[in-house]
This record gives sequence, structure tokens and C-alpha cells, in this order.
Amino acid sequence: MRSAFRDEPITTLPEKLRIDKKGLAKGIRFIPSPNCDERPAGCAIGLLVIHYISLPPGEFGGNGIVELFTNRLDPAAHPFYAAIAGMKVSAHFLVRRDGGLIQFVPCAKRAWHAGESSWKGRRRCNDYSIGFEMEGSGEAPFTDLQYERLAQLTRALQARYPIAGIVGHSDVAPGRKGDPGPHFDWARYRRMLKDKAEPQRTRRTQRKNRNRTARAPRRQGKAKKK
Repeated sequence: MRSAFRDEPITTLPEKLRIDKKGLAKGIRFIPSPNCDERPAGCAIGLLVIHYISLPPGEFGGNGIVELFTNRLDPAAHPFYAAIAGMKVSAHFLVRRDGGLIQFVPCAKRAWHAGESSWKGRRRCNDYSIGFEMEGSGEAPFTDLQYERLAQLTRALQARYPIAGIVGHSDVAPGRKGDPGPHFDWARYRRMLKDKAEPQRTRRTQRKNRNRTARAPRRQGKAKKK
């Protein structure tokens, strides 16, 4: 069975991603997954969960991930697929090895990515989280372009939602899951987020100082005694 999906060439994404009110990232490819539903009423998004995936295992750039998330995976296409073809799973975003970004589920909806999970004593992480899939095998480092795209997307989500935590699948499902694995450089990723945020905070501080200076009344100098 030929795949209904073909990866398009990477186009230049906007320098700053923006998430709209429906939870769609503007300017990136959207392939809707049926494997999602509504979040519980009043449940705010506060967690980002990072995973890795490659289909077939250890191979990159094919259509297997997209086909899995859209329930179109052909069980005869690869020996591994027979065991997973009936799974109903998804993630909000996929970050390709070359920095390509695909969205499958609007952030306002609940993607089926974390399964049985808990964070800080709170169960059902799918209810209040956004799931990232990094294309990877767990046996090789992720690419520079993946870190750049992940950091860019994270900043956009932090600007839209009250994100209180960023974790791996292994953090919310310990013993059951191991992704994003030992090759994910958490220090590098967090440094990229911090390095980008610091100049923004500095600019905001400078603007506040200028505004205070502009509003401050001029003091009259006292006459010197002779």
C-alpha cells in the first residue's frame, strides 16, 4: 500500500512561531490526527512532555510516524508494524531530524501521547499537557536543527500557556517509558530557552527604566547659601 503522505521540502519557518487561540502553530504543516479528544473542562495546559520516535525503529525520514498518528499504518509494510498498527496514539507536534515541524493535534485538544502517567502527584498527564515527538531512536544524539526547532516551539507555547514544567516521558511514566533517552541534552535545551529569554527581559527592563525616567518630575536645585 502506497503512503498517502509525502514529506514536503523544509520551508523557512517564521523567526518567531505564534500559537493561535485554537492552539495551532501558524505557518507550519498541520496533518490532523483522529487520535485526540476534548480536554476536561477548566483544565489549563501547564506541562510539556518530550518523547522520541522512529518508524521503522532506527530509521529516519519516512512516513511511518505520520501514518501511525493518522491510523493509516500498513501492517505489511514492515515486520515491526504488525504489532503497533492498531494503536491509537498521537502527539501534538513532531520535530524531524532536519528541523521540519508537523502538528497533528491542536493544543486546545488532548492528544493521546503519555498514556498512564503522573506528574507531581497529579495523574492523567494527557489532560493538561502538550506532547512533542522528537524523531530519534534513543541510540544517537538529536540534531542541532531539532534543538533549535524545539526551543523555538517551546518559547511560542510558553507565550500562550502557563507552562509550569517541561519533562520527559520517562519522568511521568517512570519504569514504563525511557524517552527522550540519555542522548537528549537537557542542559543544552534549557540553556537555549534561557539565553533567548534573557535579552527579552533586559529589553523590558530598559523600557521600564526609560518610562520611569520620562515620568519622573524634575527636581529644582536648591539655591546655595552665600
